[in-house]
Order: sequence, then C-alpha cells, then structure tokens
Amino acid sequence: MKRLQPPGWATPKGYANGVAARGTLVFVGGQIGWNAEQVFESDDFIAQTRQALMNIHAVLACAGAGPEHMVRMTWYIVDREEYNTRLRELGTVYREVMGKNFPAMTCVEVSALVEERAQIEIEVTAVLPD
Repeated sequence: MKRLQPPGWATPKGYANGVAARGTLVFVGGQIGWNAEQVFESDDFIAQTRQALMNIHAVLACAGAGPEHMVRMTWYIVDREEYNTRLRELGTVYREVMGKNFPAMTCVEVSALVEERAQIEIEVTAVLPD
C-alpha cells in the first residue's frame, strides 16, 4: 500500500489524501454502534463509534485482514457539531481500536440513519496484498 500525497499539499491529520494498493479487495458494509447481538449498549456518540470500529475490526479479521489493510473509510454521522466538538475523544478511540492506520476518508453528515438509535455508520474498503 502506498499513501498518495501530492507535492506541496499540507499533510492531512487522521486520514490520507489517497491510497494505492494491489491485492484482494475486502468490502465492509456500513457498521453501526451496536454489538454482535444487534443491541445498542449506549446512545453516546463516542461509545457508538468505538463499537462501530470494533465491528469493522471483527469483519476485517474474517478476511484475514486488519486495520493496516484499510484503504478507504466513509463515515456517516447524524451530528456534525458533536463530531467536531469531540474530535479529541474520537481520535483517542480510533487509535485504540484501529491503531495509527489512516486510510483515505470521507465524513458526511446525514439527517438520519436507518437504525433510529444509530449516531454513526462507517463503511470500509481494505486490500490484502498479493
């Protein structure tokens, strides 16, 4: 995997501008903040984010992959203000679960998610090298 950083661009914090990779593609469907039994243990944004990331980690493991193989993440959040005010906590939780693996990322505020209690949904694309 190779991070793509155009010359003269400011270094992004917590994500990559782009990633080039070759190998087996792994697609992780949108994961939300409920546990393996599809039960929400919290309505807190950070707690749900931690659970969603742990869910992603578990799905990646099924393919023999880990966070280091992620090339793209898309985050869907229901409250941009809360996301921005809790970035420090969010960064801590992210690093605890995913380490210092920062793929190309997009974050979008949406009006709602399909599961009413969901505060966040994250989908991932990973590549296992040949």
